[in-house]
Amino acid sequence: MEYVNPLGEEKISKLLVKFSVPAIVGMMVNALYNIVDRIFIGNSSDLGSYGLAGITIAFPIMIILLAIGILFGVGGATLFSIRLGEKQQESAENVMGNAFVLLVIAGFMFMLLGQIFLKPILSLFGASEAVLPYSMEYMRVIFFGAVFQVVSMGMNNFIRADGNPKIAMMTMFLGAGINTLLDPLFIYVFRMGMTGAALATILAQAISATWVVTYFIGKRSRNKLRPKYMKLKYDIVIKITTLGLPGFSMQLANSLLNMVLNKSLLIYGGDIAVSGMGVINSIQTILLMPITGLNQGVQPIISFNYGAGKYNRVKTAIKLAIKVATMIVLCGYIITRLFPEQMIAMFNQETDLLEFGSYALVHWFLCLPVIGFQIISANFFQAIGRPKSSMFLILSRQIILLIPALIIFPKFWGISGLLHAAPFADFFSALLTGIWFYNGIKNLEEVKPEGRANVSNTLV
Repeated sequence: MEYVNPLGEEKISKLLVKFSVPAIVGMMVNALYNIVDRIFIGNSSDLGSYGLAGITIAFPIMIILLAIGILFGVGGATLFSIRLGEKQQESAENVMGNAFVLLVIAGFMFMLLGQIFLKPILSLFGASEAVLPYSMEYMRVIFFGAVFQVVSMGMNNFIRADGNPKIAMMTMFLGAGINTLLDPLFIYVFRMGMTGAALATILAQAISATWVVTYFIGKRSRNKLRPKYMKLKYDIVIKITTLGLPGFSMQLANSLLNMVLNKSLLIYGGDIAVSGMGVINSIQTILLMPITGLNQGVQPIISFNYGAGKYNRVKTAIKLAIKVATMIVLCGYIITRLFPEQMIAMFNQETDLLEFGSYALVHWFLCLPVIGFQIISANFFQAIGRPKSSMFLILSRQIILLIPALIIFPKFWGISGLLHAAPFADFFSALLTGIWFYNGIKNLEEVKPEGRANVSNTLV
């Protein structure tokens, strides 16, 4: 009997739970990599606020690593899902093989460039003289594990698209769990400081990467990672890269945003402000990672059904995802209103840091309730093979609105203006996305049947 993919038949709400819950849990667990490092470093008597500032400066560079994993992982998995929806399994496996090779090459290139230009890169990203040694010690080790991180994160998207979201979740549990166990051992017991935190991270990522590759060469996967499909093909590379550009651009914009933010914080608030925003970044990661997981879960549902021409299922899936995303960010918003000081104190309890951090937390998240809608709706266009629209909407929040506001607002209102740049960008990007999304949904059914077969060729 021919295998019937449940993505095209099963009830949408059931599919969303099946695919998104493991992805949400997995992303939350995956977020622990950086957050756990910050908690243990921030509470270390040897490192404290300078260690926190050091890892905050390093954070934008680690976001670029994540961006590479998304570029070839999400881009490849989207095309992979569309091909499966078109019942082209061999073509889907060819996509996966090419994506794997791209991830490995990109990881090695990132490692080499990072080791060669470590000090100038960290200085460019806003490290002060006092903080630079902490950042260098941490990132020197992190760069060595670059290939493990991009392969683990990138190929995990294919496990989910292969129909095994629970195994994709286990990949993240495995890595983050090992990192959480090794951090206190290396930092407190062996007193390895920033090096210990970084070493715990790359060892955990190496094990995760091995787990992911083993899945695709073993018996559990429906689609296999085969050497014959690892020869790069120009047309496949272009399609993968094009589909991955929106998510890649979002993370790259996030990296640029953090670099601009760190430099502005250093000017208007000093190292304490940099440390405090590092804590807020961690809290923001905790609050928004469920949205990223939800987005990853709904992506194969939308892509498969769009490829199969089942537009009503596409509409049902995206509308349900938006409702869930809004509920998630509303819960996060309420928590930040009620317990700002307690949230900052988890990372560090120095008086100055607590005072700045709790004030900044409340103001930075003023428009948090609209972010869920903006992220899910912007990525919807990527899932249906329209990466240009998706990329524009994603960049509207971080590049077009937030970065200029971070530069201009403090000139008039100081550190308070800097903190209010975020809600300004959140509100107006959500408004723009709402208009775009309404038109996109309204015109969805106007796509001609033959257009489905060419969706990955047009990519507009």
